[in-house]
Parts: sequence; C-alpha cells; structure tokens
Amino acid sequence: MHIKLDNVSVRFPIYDAKQRSFKQTMLNAATGGKIIQNTGKFTEIEALKNINLDIREGDRVALIGHNGSGKTTLLRVLAGVYAPVEGSISIKGKITSLLDSMLGMDGEATGIENIKLRGLFLGLRPKQTESLIDEIVEFSELGDFINMPVRTYSSGMVLRLAFAISTSTQPEILLMDEWMSVGDEKFKNKAEKRLEEFVDKAGILVMATHDHGLAERVCSKSIYLEHGCIIND
Repeated sequence: MHIKLDNVSVRFPIYDAKQRSFKQTMLNAATGGKIIQNTGKFTEIEALKNINLDIREGDRVALIGHNGSGKTTLLRVLAGVYAPVEGSISIKGKITSLLDSMLGMDGEATGIENIKLRGLFLGLRPKQTESLIDEIVEFSELGDFINMPVRTYSSGMVLRLAFAISTSTQPEILLMDEWMSVGDEKFKNKAEKRLEEFVDKAGILVMATHDHGLAERVCSKSIYLEHGCIIND
C-alpha cells in the first residue's frame, strides 16, 4: 500500500465572481484557498497548491488546519472525487472513504436493501455484502426496523445503520474527515471501540481533524495545511 502525490494542485472556477461583493471576496480569501484572477471570464480558487506526499503502509497521517485550509479537498483528491489540474497521483491499495457515510443510502429502500446498496458503493461483491448483513443488523440495534424503509427511521437510527455498514469491512487505505461519533452514550461507547478496531486494521490512515490531542493519540505523523499549501509536516 502506498500513496504518492507529486506537485498536485486543484483549482475551482468561479464563473459569477464579478457579481460577488468585494467584502465577500475578501472573507473567502481569508478562510479558503488562494483567489486567482483568470485572464478569461472567470476567477479561480486555488484549493490545493503543489502538494507533495509520500505515505506508506503503517502510516497514520493527521491533516490539520483551519476550515478552508484544504484538508477535506485533499481527502477528496485521494478518494478520486476531485482530479488535479497539475501534478500526479499514484495510489496502490483499495480506498475506503468515510467522508460521507450516508452516500448510497436510499430513504425509500429498507435497511437491508440499503446495506446491499452501500456495499456496492464500498466496492463489495454481493456475496461479501450478504456475509456481513447479520453482523451489521446486530450492531446497529435496529431490530425489526431493518425491514422498514429508511425514511421511517430517526436521524440517530440512520446514522447507526450507516456507521455499522461503513465499519464492517477491512480497509487497506482509510480516509476519514474527523473522528466519527454516533448515537447515545451507550451506543457511542460501543461505536468508539468498533471505530478504533476498524482504524487499527487499516494499512494506511489519512484523517482530517481539528483535535491535536486526537492526532497525537491516533496518528504517527501530522501534516499542517494553510490556504491549500502544506506549511509543515
């Protein structure tokens, strides 16, 4: 397992920038990536600039920075959501992303059907998903609701199901946007233990966080970002 980024940059075009107030533009500049005035009809936000990473099996990496520093954008690049406009990416290993645990959930489908749908998003074969269903149902504590449409669930029940599904596999490369916290106190303790075991099984962990204490406890190295640039690692 290996992640290597060479001089990766990501930019987003803002086509209606001229209609935005100067004040709003300055606020955005203060908290997000660098604003680039394009020679054409649009402005660009440079969300990431010249990012170089070399992450190997066994590494536990914390991405640290303020809101808008580029942490989530970098995770989405690693997940394949965003493509760089410059630079190259090489990833060896299967990506498991906890950036959006609700991805692939359908409110009209039952809990069981959603387990199967979410399994597809996680890249599992149908037989693999089938073998996980009983354990997911037991952990989520949904009882007979597992055969009801998800739209009938409370928000907490949906989160429990999504969490149980997302943490049911063995990850090679695990991407996390903050440490997940799910449910009431009783379930939260159970979920915390499951999440720690899930993270321990990962060959590589890359996690965005604001919590320096958590980064020191869980991760082996920290990368600090500011305005889309790595300022220290």
